[in-house]
Amino acid sequence: ASMLWRKRVTAIASEFPDVELSHMYVDNAAMQLVRNPKQFDTIVTNNIFGDILSDEASMITGSIGMLPSASVGESGPGLFEPIHGSAPDIAGQDKANPLATILSAAMLLKYGLGVESAAKRIEAAVTETLDNGFRTGDIYSPGTTLVGCKRMGEEVLKALESQK
Repeated sequence: ASMLWRKRVTAIASEFPDVELSHMYVDNAAMQLVRNPKQFDTIVTNNIFGDILSDEASMITGSIGMLPSASVGESGPGLFEPIHGSAPDIAGQDKANPLATILSAAMLLKYGLGVESAAKRIEAAVTETLDNGFRTGDIYSPGTTLVGCKRMGEEVLKALESQK
């Protein structure tokens, strides 16, 4: 499957000469993500490697609850979702970090629907909420305010509303 993937990506890359393409083995990509994550703008990989690399990359941000993702194609707006799963172990306990879901909605607006101004407002509201020190348990540290999923969402909404 990896060789088929590489052949297809290489063939398609010729249609986009302004986009730099480089290939890496997944173990090297995992190391490079830790060593210098800013070198990557986009990583395109198959599902199994993508699952592994996205989980690793999430820890660079501090939590798997912080990263949105997108699966896009030529038709339709695509699929926009957080990289994390459903977290059944904390379901109904008001512990989940909603920021990846909120940022996935911003990605939908920007990349799926072409409403970049709305996406920027959501992204700014998330940044403001974090700048104000609100944290769910997965990203909490002393000196910040521990909140649950519901309150974090409410704080993002307040920040969004204050932009009007």
